[in-house]
Amino acid sequence: MKLYIGNLPFNTTEAEVREMLEQYGTLESFNWITDRDTGRPRGFCFAEMDNADADAAIKALNGKDLGGRNLKVNEARARNDRRKKRSW
Repeated sequence: MKLYIGNLPFNTTEAEVREMLEQYGTLESFNWITDRDTGRPRGFCFAEMDNADADAAIKALNGKDLGGRNLKVNEARARNDRRKKRSW
């Protein structure tokens, strides 16, 4: 299952988030999102885990306080096509 982890404090490191998630199982993939111009973290990331491990991570981490912010951890949704159709 692919997870969305959001509302991360901007001073949180990739290593900290990986370590936090690995308490619930093995990460199959991890995508740390940064701003393409500045390289700074954007405050969210994606991770893939076994379904049972992902469910455990969601239950334990969603709403948890991290650096004064409540984490949002849930199953990632498919990205919509950004191109808009125009009718001229």
